[in-house]
Amino acid sequence: MNVTEFWNDAVGAVITFLPKFAVFLVVLVVGWLVAKALRKVVKVVLERVGFDRAVERGGIKRALEQSRYDASGLLAALVYYAVLLIALQLAFGVFGPNPVSAILAAIVAWLPRAIVAIVIVIVAAAVGSALHDLIRGAMGGLSYGPLVAKMVQVVVIAFGVIAALNQIGVATTVTGPVLIALLATVGGVLVVGAGGGLMRPMQQRWDRWLNRAEEEIPSARTRAEAYRRGREDAEREAGAGAPRHAAETAMPQERTAAMPPSSPGSATMPQDRPKA
Repeated sequence: MNVTEFWNDAVGAVITFLPKFAVFLVVLVVGWLVAKALRKVVKVVLERVGFDRAVERGGIKRALEQSRYDASGLLAALVYYAVLLIALQLAFGVFGPNPVSAILAAIVAWLPRAIVAIVIVIVAAAVGSALHDLIRGAMGGLSYGPLVAKMVQVVVIAFGVIAALNQIGVATTVTGPVLIALLATVGGVLVVGAGGGLMRPMQQRWDRWLNRAEEEIPSARTRAEAYRRGREDAEREAGAGAPRHAAETAMPQERTAAMPPSSPGSATMPQDRPKA
């Protein structure tokens, strides 16, 4: 190959590459603009529907305290980067099949699973927080009520995390062995403890818990009955106060109607002062 042929091939390759590169830049810029616009739209819509307030009840606010994003900002950022990845995939597709396009295609195909996993975790956190508040309110008079409420919340969130990991394809390789190891550890501790003298202390502890429950349940019922009676008394007083107020309002009107009308000439004239 002489210099002329090499030069012609190089010029031909550059001429062929430049239009593709221009299309690559155009697709990338348009995708960036679309991603930026969608990010603002998603954030505004989520703020309008009160998404942040709903998520804060689920305890997500505490998890995002150290982050620069709030809940709506996090989802808006996910949408932004998802659209950018799709734009990158389309832009690199201009050059034909290449390893970068294959990697981007795999990431883009995985994104819906990641979004669904995040939604599962958020929903599980919200449900766990709601159950925590409900159980704590129902068992507020018992000493072990907050502990039971916290345990239920942790279990619900744990199931949500496991479902989310299963959604993204991690549960089968990570959570499965971890759960099996935890269950085996708990079972081993129970077996060894029961065989090594744990039955007697646990029996004493259970007796103490049952005795405490027997003492606290009547007091909780008494407080609930007192609250119900107080509420009925308040409603009864509120119902009796309305007719009384109406009667007091009607009395001045009746007095005004019973007074005789005064004539213009009946005005009281000042008496003459006695002359000195």
